[in-house]
Amino acid sequence: ALAMCPRPSSLCFLDLVIPLCRTSRTPAPRAAWSKIGAIDLTTSASTTSASTTSSLLGGKAPSIAYSPEWNALSQHTKEVEQLHLKDLLLDEERTDSMIREHNGIYLDFSRQNMTSATLQLLLNLATRAKLRTKMNEMFSGDHVNATEDRAVLHTALRSPRDTRIHVDGEDVIPGVWEVLDKIKDFTDRVRNGEWTGVSGKPIKNVVAIGIGGSYLGPAFVHTSLQFDEKCKEAASGRKLRFLANVDPVDVAKALHQLDPEETLVVVISKTFTTTETMLNARTVRTWLTNELAQLGYKPTDAVAKHMVAVSTNLKLVEEFGIDPENAFGFWDWVGGRYSVTSAVGILPLSLQYGFEKMDDFLRGAHDMDVHFREAPFENNLPVIMALISTWNSTFLGRSSLAILPYCQALAKFPAHMQQVAMESLGKQVSLNGDPLPFKAGEVYFGEPGTNGQHSFYQLIHQGRVVPAEFIGSIKSQQSVYLRGEEVSNHDELMCNFFAQADALATGKSPEELREEGVAPFYVPHKTFSGNRPSSSLLLPAVNPYTVGQLLALYEARVAAQGFIWGINAFDQWGVELGKVLATRVRHSMSEARTKNRPMDVTDGYNPSTRKMINRYLAGKTVRLLVSEGLERSCLPLRLTSLPLSLCVSLPSLVHSSATIVSRAEGRVPLRSHRDRGGLHRAVRGER
Repeated sequence: ALAMCPRPSSLCFLDLVIPLCRTSRTPAPRAAWSKIGAIDLTTSASTTSASTTSSLLGGKAPSIAYSPEWNALSQHTKEVEQLHLKDLLLDEERTDSMIREHNGIYLDFSRQNMTSATLQLLLNLATRAKLRTKMNEMFSGDHVNATEDRAVLHTALRSPRDTRIHVDGEDVIPGVWEVLDKIKDFTDRVRNGEWTGVSGKPIKNVVAIGIGGSYLGPAFVHTSLQFDEKCKEAASGRKLRFLANVDPVDVAKALHQLDPEETLVVVISKTFTTTETMLNARTVRTWLTNELAQLGYKPTDAVAKHMVAVSTNLKLVEEFGIDPENAFGFWDWVGGRYSVTSAVGILPLSLQYGFEKMDDFLRGAHDMDVHFREAPFENNLPVIMALISTWNSTFLGRSSLAILPYCQALAKFPAHMQQVAMESLGKQVSLNGDPLPFKAGEVYFGEPGTNGQHSFYQLIHQGRVVPAEFIGSIKSQQSVYLRGEEVSNHDELMCNFFAQADALATGKSPEELREEGVAPFYVPHKTFSGNRPSSSLLLPAVNPYTVGQLLALYEARVAAQGFIWGINAFDQWGVELGKVLATRVRHSMSEARTKNRPMDVTDGYNPSTRKMINRYLAGKTVRLLVSEGLERSCLPLRLTSLPLSLCVSLPSLVHSSATIVSRAEGRVPLRSHRDRGGLHRAVRGER
């Protein structure tokens, strides 16, 4: 118990509760609250004065984990652990009490390890956490992102034009709609052929360059809509690709068989300094200018007609060569993982599907935002899902969550939610900076059904207990029925949707197996313990509107969970350290290559890292690549200092003969192989 109750360095409060920690799962802090007084965090009423509370807690509010409501839930786990879903699901009244619906979105959480009493205790916890107050503060533009002193207003991005939301005294809605109107105007001109490439050809291909939230969210929405019939028709003859990874293979994949004369590149970076994004942007810019230079067009003209930006740093946008008039802004109150409904997603998606479809998407998201803001907690889908996750992860100790869309169109939804949830909730301290006396966050993963059934379902049925969320749709985007088949293809998919949730919940006992005549040796192997929790979401269809609803539902659920735990769900300091260290490695690697030396102890890396870097450098074909200017279609290169294999790959920069210098083999001529719109591969010997 002591090991699970970390001591905040600036707070002696735990001295009061450590003697009463009942298990290693969560502290039981009733004694602490009895000393402080029954502080009602939702009202101004209190049996203890503010000064007394401040004195006991060093001026800080206690963690929600030390409230009577939290303790009641901890005690309640004993009761729930004695129950089995196989029995609970026989109760028709209980099932009815655990079904909610909002505007076509149907939520059934009757397969969760909980009772009506559990739900009430969780609602009490939400009240104690002042969830409604925190939600209102977020919707009102207060700086709820305390560590970055920012508002959190992704919900404003899909608000109607006549809404009024103020941040620091300024109404932000006119600015939101100014950008949306600009997106509509620009994308309409591109799609109707008014805006063309430098050669006069219409734009048919879009490559969106961004990473993290600038990629995962838009890619999820794009995948969701590709085979919706109306969206498919609107996107006929067009291609939308995403370039996120700095791996050159991703560049090759994004540009494969694209005609640069018909390609528009959208560079997405709020500051226009994101390392991976800007390196990819420079690489694609070189591809564009080199290819179009062969046709006699100047690099400046090529960039002006084939590259636009989503950024707030107009100075760097202009220095890059993009006309600031072709930059689409967003705001510091839009976090990257919550930015799908900003220009980050709406611009490339409108280029592909048309602004009208994206307006439907925004309206769906707004519909769920209003529900989240206004619905009573007992009927509020995002709040209920947040409370269930809190119950499973914190009180029942289940650290993972499987997102299981039985819809191929939602294939990228788990990956997007992985970022939204894990970057938001993977925190170790409270808003006050005190170590959390519980574990926050869950490990999100998932695959579309039925693919996942043949992958990791073995574990969730007979291994670890992993709460699951099944997502299905009543109507398929592509309905197929074969004569003579018992059910349609989509029916077959949804049969599995219904069956898997029941299999997890009810399982199969040894007695049932023996009654079926299963040989004794196989009984333990074929036994399913069941009692494994899941919720089921049923959408009426998968279209722009419902995809917007689904996105906003999960965004709101994550925000609510952060508010309940008392953490900041809108910063991401955990991603910073690795980026700082990567910058150091970059400088060290460049120096080692320039001086043609291996890493040694003076570089300051631990032995493991030093040896791996040296192994990497020793195996690289090209140690130094220096560009020396651009002349029409030819980029002269000087390649030096190579430890070398027989084959070298270069970006699509080499149009003329080049030579590499190998210490082992002397001068090696290179031949260039060119694929239209792809990357050049300079090779020695066989490809």
